[in-house]
Amino acid sequence: MDIKANDEPVNILLIEDNNMDIRMIKEIFKEFKTKTKINSITNGIEALKYLNKKEKYQNEADPDLIILDLNIPLIDGFKVLKEIKTNGKLKDLPVIILTTSHNPEDFLKACKLQANCFMIKPLCFDEYNILLHHIEKYWLNF
Repeated sequence: MDIKANDEPVNILLIEDNNMDIRMIKEIFKEFKTKTKINSITNGIEALKYLNKKEKYQNEADPDLIILDLNIPLIDGFKVLKEIKTNGKLKDLPVIILTTSHNPEDFLKACKLQANCFMIKPLCFDEYNILLHHIEKYWLNF
């Protein structure tokens, strides 16, 4: 990802269906030194429409980073990830999997589908804060 000018936010697409997680992630990102703009989508169909600039998403900014939950409705995160990584226009977007799954098969499948990172959702705010600061450090500030 290219470093943006100091006044330009990093556009993050958060594909997550849990409203509590969405709210927490947005609150934590507000505290970062890196300016971010987070668009959240709650299901796989809308995520693919957003990424392909269909319907109401025609004028949305391209994401610089995607945070993707695997367990989302309508089209699961694996299918969204596969679409991203096999689409010539989208394949270079970094995708961080953020999931509750501890299943090694899910990790291997995400790796096979070329996820850039696989992280297990923390159970408390403080751990979420640490995890998201790691995302800022390693994915937003090259």
